[in-house]
Amino acid sequence: MKIGIRFFLSWILSAITMFTLFYVWHGVFLNDFKRIQFPLTWFITFAAFSYLLIGAGMYFLFESRLMKRFESSIIRALITGIISGLGLVMIATVIHISLTKQLSMNHLLINCVWQVAEQSVGVMVMLVLKYVIREHVHEEI
Repeated sequence: MKIGIRFFLSWILSAITMFTLFYVWHGVFLNDFKRIQFPLTWFITFAAFSYLLIGAGMYFLFESRLMKRFESSIIRALITGIISGLGLVMIATVIHISLTKQLSMNHLLINCVWQVAEQSVGVMVMLVLKYVIREHVHEEI
């Protein structure tokens, strides 16, 4: 796998897309940011870096040897989104359970569906950019 402009643009733009979806869902729609017990700027900064890590992880998962067994790029992207979303839900749930007493099965299910959808949108952005951005291959003489 070559790491060039295609990697950086698809990684950054998919991370920005997922962060934007996260911000709208949790900050606007659910209004979760009001419950944060420390400065919002810290939370936003940590979230931004988290989404950069998630985006890079998704790119490498999509490009992995295991995922290349699937011929369809769309299937690979959907599987990458599902794996990433479920992984994030598991991590967030373990952390969330230690921070709250009001965690319902309904909340877990909605959060799971949202995370899978959010990561699937992010990986689709990455996929589109991977096909739109063409890098020149230099021949060695």
